[in-house]
Amino acid sequence: MLNHIQSTTTLHNGVKMPWLGLGVFKVEDGEEVGNSVKAALEAGYRSIDTAAIYGNEEGVGKAIAESGVPREELFITTKVWNADHGYEETLAAFDASMKKLGLDYLDLYLIHWPLPSQGKSPETWKALEKLYKDGRVRAIGVSNFKVHHLEEIIADAEITPMVNQVEYHPRFNQQELHDFCKAHKIQLEAWSPLMQGGLLDDPILIDIAAKYNKSTAQIIIRWDMQTGVVTIPKSVKPHRIAENADVFDFELSPEDMDKINALNKDQRMFADPDEFDRV
Repeated sequence: MLNHIQSTTTLHNGVKMPWLGLGVFKVEDGEEVGNSVKAALEAGYRSIDTAAIYGNEEGVGKAIAESGVPREELFITTKVWNADHGYEETLAAFDASMKKLGLDYLDLYLIHWPLPSQGKSPETWKALEKLYKDGRVRAIGVSNFKVHHLEEIIADAEITPMVNQVEYHPRFNQQELHDFCKAHKIQLEAWSPLMQGGLLDDPILIDIAAKYNKSTAQIIIRWDMQTGVVTIPKSVKPHRIAENADVFDFELSPEDMDKINALNKDQRMFADPDEFDRV
């Protein structure tokens, strides 16, 4: 049920993951990320998504420690960066992230990009499987993986990824990928769900928002969840963080869902995972 800020989906290993979380991409370490995380936790969020490359794991960890929220209520995600692909490198990167976060265990660890130019994703995945088997992380997954990247992982894996976090918004709904993930019980998760604000002035979304007395951002976030996609909108403004979470007191009609689905243009805003090889 999608009726509460702490509503969860169940991953294929039985772990419960909140439908809504706070993303902290490009949020400065220290006071800015600390204030954002604290504002989210005070608003009822229980999922925080960071990454090694964001450079703010320490600030996230400090805010968690100071929040007073019991660790078992939280769902914390971080990601291994491209420069650390490989078995031993990934294990070392995980240790470094955990030290910065100040946590005894992680809820979700992701391979940040498939990095096909290196061809190390299967090796990196083996490290994630070890971390999972050792009980250091409750769930493992990937980020920015297309269907063929997932197929490569699954062909050699003991454990199928539990999550795939990708660019996902009404103009880029990745239907083929979504169908593949559903077929393999991989939870799709949306980053940049608001298209970095590029969708907020869309006239169709504005009309739908007026009908429900909601903002366009709230309509998009609700659409994400009703399509079965976990979402992690980013903000550093406490009022916006709270507003983004005010999406559990209404439900989009099938007709309005269809209108939003029809906005798809296969319009990717960010790097193509087949071409992105930054380390």
